[in-house]
Amino acid sequence: MYRTDTSECHKSSGSRLSRESGSLSYPVEVRIGSPSFAGGRAPTGLGQVEYRLARDSVVRDFHKGRLSRIDVCDAQRELLRVAEHLGHETEIDCPICEEAHLVHVTFAFGPGLPPSGRALGHNREIVGLARANPDASFYIVEVCRQCSWNHLVRMFTAAAARRRPLS
Repeated sequence: MYRTDTSECHKSSGSRLSRESGSLSYPVEVRIGSPSFAGGRAPTGLGQVEYRLARDSVVRDFHKGRLSRIDVCDAQRELLRVAEHLGHETEIDCPICEEAHLVHVTFAFGPGLPPSGRALGHNREIVGLARANPDASFYIVEVCRQCSWNHLVRMFTAAAARRRPLS
């Protein structure tokens, strides 16, 4: 039920070294050049974390019956509102209801931004904010407006956003 404390076994790469087995475990997959950066291409290079493995695990548990629809379709009204007005529709079908396309919403967090983050709608907003606020972090969340599925897709730093050419 409880995990062993591995805080002393962190490696500099962000991976964890298990005391019991001595093997490395990676909580997320890192991908370079992944799609869906506010409707365009994602920034490339360092400073980007992909959460696809965690997402796939939740979807797999739902399809195996370990999680109910109530457990996974829990988007708050504010997230659904932002997805409706600022989100970028993708060609990806919802993995839960399989009836609607997912929408990607980008949020920025950092110094000088509201504590609840700032929803961004266009590439130029993302790149402009990354230039103005080098400590900002950006998060892309996928949302199904029909069944309320939502999951974090990717996080990237301001440095990664600045390296990305505008399309």
